[in-house]
Amino acid sequence: MSAAPDKTSAEPEERARLGPKAAEDERPLLGRSRGLSLRAMVPNAITAAALCSGLTGIRFAISENWGAAVVAIILAGLLDGIDGRIARALNAQSRFGAELDSLADSLSFGTAPAIVLYLWSLSVEPRLGWFAALAFAICCALRLARFNAQIDVEHQPHKSLGFLTGVPAPLGAGLAFAPFYLWMATGLEEFRQPLLVGPWLVAIALLMISNMATPSWASLRPRRGIRLEVLAFVGLLFAALLVEPWWTLSAICVGYLLLLPYTLVRYARIKRRG
Repeated sequence: MSAAPDKTSAEPEERARLGPKAAEDERPLLGRSRGLSLRAMVPNAITAAALCSGLTGIRFAISENWGAAVVAIILAGLLDGIDGRIARALNAQSRFGAELDSLADSLSFGTAPAIVLYLWSLSVEPRLGWFAALAFAICCALRLARFNAQIDVEHQPHKSLGFLTGVPAPLGAGLAFAPFYLWMATGLEEFRQPLLVGPWLVAIALLMISNMATPSWASLRPRRGIRLEVLAFVGLLFAALLVEPWWTLSAICVGYLLLLPYTLVRYARIKRRG
């Protein structure tokens, strides 16, 4: 194994003296992958678990276990929220991890919700319903592709001011299930109608690929004087999710949607000041 560094570190004139045959022998060594470090395996394993959880939601939907299907996708969203933070904490960020994360997000928060909602509601109107499901899955993939394309772009107006561009894919999946939350909470079949679910799904898809400024949780910095109140609120929110999960998820969706106009006004104000 020690021969590889010797060849790759040879001086240019030495490589020229050895001739083209030596250069051919050198190419595989130059392109050889070093593999993932042990540190990098931890966040990537969490990403893989999120992918499995999202796709398992499809399996539950096929057997008409709707609640488990949606919970599996929500669990994928929670796992997706911690894999990047763990990678940064371990200093284990990698291009491989970024690509795996985007592929997992596309399947867990684009494909899986589209199929679950199609089986739950939109299959009653198979043509229009399938187009709505396709629109959501495609827009999720487009959003992630745009994100990947902008990783190395220095000038990003929204990011530089502490905002995101468009609704993130995990939140988009959570918002897409809002009619389902209300259906589970109330038992009213009106929330399952394709004429409601289809347009709602398309609207969330457009929000994901929109160019509007949206809130970034990473930029939230509660004032020191209210941090205990924030902790109390988070604890109560967790308790509400255990006691009344569907009403609580519905309230979270409404709260986020109400936050969007405020974010647009705040972004315009900060941009004028800058």
